[in-house]
Amino acid sequence: MLKGTCLCKDISFETSAKPQGPSMCHCGQCRKQSGGVWSSAFVNESDLTITGEVRWFDSSKTAKRGSCPRCGSFLFWKAHDEDTISFALGAVDGPTGLTLSKHIFVAEKGDYYDIADDVPQKD
Repeated sequence: MLKGTCLCKDISFETSAKPQGPSMCHCGQCRKQSGGVWSSAFVNESDLTITGEVRWFDSSKTAKRGSCPRCGSFLFWKAHDEDTISFALGAVDGPTGLTLSKHIFVAEKGDYYDIADDVPQKD
């Protein structure tokens, strides 16, 4: 069971499903919202239990982002036409047991850091 919370603990989430696709996102939106890269994994939406009032923001025509209205923690990413939901690995309480599978949107990465591992990169 993976469990996580926002910084102020007003929002919590948990899943007993095995998360898929652990990745680091380097897109401009994730960089602006997180201050750097955003690490996440996804499960079927029906496999994630969220407690608390998430503030959802339609960040594009294709997806929305969920955060805590009190502390501002960026917790979730959800494509409008998919039945999966991504959650922030940094919000997980304790070890995740996951291994990074890819870096995404690397064409948009900041110029102030290098990706120095051998994990596959996708533009």
